[in-house]
Amino acid sequence: MKRRLFAVFSFVAVLFALGLGLDYSSASAKTQQTYTIGTDVTFPPFEFANDQNKYVGIDMDLMRAIAKDQGFKVNIKPLGFNAAVQATQSGQIDGVIAGMSITKERAATFDFSNPYFTSGVVMAVAKNSKITDLNALKGKRVAVKTGTSGADYANSIKNKYGFKVVTFDDSNNMYEDVTTGNSVACFEDSPVMRYAIQQGSKLKIVTKPAESGSYGFAVKKGQNKALLTAFNRGLANLKKNGQYDKITERYLGKDSTAKPADDRSFLGLLKQNKGALWDGFVETLWLTVVSIFFATLFGVIVGLMGVVPSKFINGASTTLIYIFRGLPLLVLALFIYTGIPSLTGQKIPAFVAGVITLMFNEGAYIAAFVKGGINAVDHGQMEAARSLGLPFGKSMRKVILPQGIKIMVPSFINQFIITLKDTSILSIIGLLELTQTGKIIIARNLEGFKVWTIVAVIYLVVITLLTWLSNWVQRRTKI
Repeated sequence: MKRRLFAVFSFVAVLFALGLGLDYSSASAKTQQTYTIGTDVTFPPFEFANDQNKYVGIDMDLMRAIAKDQGFKVNIKPLGFNAAVQATQSGQIDGVIAGMSITKERAATFDFSNPYFTSGVVMAVAKNSKITDLNALKGKRVAVKTGTSGADYANSIKNKYGFKVVTFDDSNNMYEDVTTGNSVACFEDSPVMRYAIQQGSKLKIVTKPAESGSYGFAVKKGQNKALLTAFNRGLANLKKNGQYDKITERYLGKDSTAKPADDRSFLGLLKQNKGALWDGFVETLWLTVVSIFFATLFGVIVGLMGVVPSKFINGASTTLIYIFRGLPLLVLALFIYTGIPSLTGQKIPAFVAGVITLMFNEGAYIAAFVKGGINAVDHGQMEAARSLGLPFGKSMRKVILPQGIKIMVPSFINQFIITLKDTSILSIIGLLELTQTGKIIIARNLEGFKVWTIVAVIYLVVITLLTWLSNWVQRRTKI
């Protein structure tokens, strides 16, 4: 039994090592002039996905134009602001461009390019609001988006004007909090707020731009100096030859190409984004299947460890279940994706990090019900088998497991459903599964309610089918 457990653990370890090794070697095989750049893609008009699901915006167009001017290539990674920043810090990616304000605090961790855009912070309120200035905010609640200049500005003046700040991870939720009346105002960079209003957001700007700040392209401090130098050279060239003005005019001018979609109905949104939604669904399903496979392996091994006649192995099983059930899935995902590379210097692909996260978390729950399923079999069954001269291993295989499996099978199906839902949390590390796809679509059209309704229906259809399968299996396996 111990040898088999060791063999399976070794197999999983080899798979993990091969996954890392393959990613590392493939990255090394690429030309040194190809850089992986992280971005937000939910911060229009600087970065967002258009109706062809191509990443566009001031930042995206600038980055590509600079790369072309300087003769290098870029691989854009839509990670989200927080994940992009952390991935740059851990060395997972080469740089980040995401409307990132240059501050003294950030300059301690990153090396910034020359400023490529200067913006100011404005306050917006609901269209029917009577609030016209900062003095009217006393005792009220305002919304901000994490990591933005608007958030920094709001926090710097909240004591002076006596308001409370609530933070959101994306702009759409921040705007919705104001339009629904939960917050009375929000603070946002001027061009971003103007774009949102142009797209139909029911807000109005009531202050002039304040706290002027500059955006910069960033790399990890002390690294990728050649990339930073090339960015600065390219930026200077674009400003000199007029391309910079053309790019900014494309998204901020009167003839901006970022016009609202004609059809904002549920069916219209589904037709416009069916390709992106399908890709997100496939990624979700693939991530679920691969993760549940490895989670089952891990869970069965750890569960069996909990019933073998060894106090040490029993204790190891209990400890593993306790640790991985106790860690929040979000924390575990960030630790694996950004924490481990910071310590080891070895990159971990987002998909691999997601699978490992779900393997440990879901596997811990599987281990618990495997252990419980075996213990649910009458103890007299084992005693009877042993009294007939069967060794422990054979008694477990021939007598206990066949009965225990019937108890466990429905729980396996239910765990598959739980894993499917838990994939949504992995949007935090930039995996383009269904939830992250929804965020990207909403960033473009600000139709949060309708897009989330479509995403919810897709999840519910799949979960309903799996629930029917679970019920069918329970009927077939009933003792």
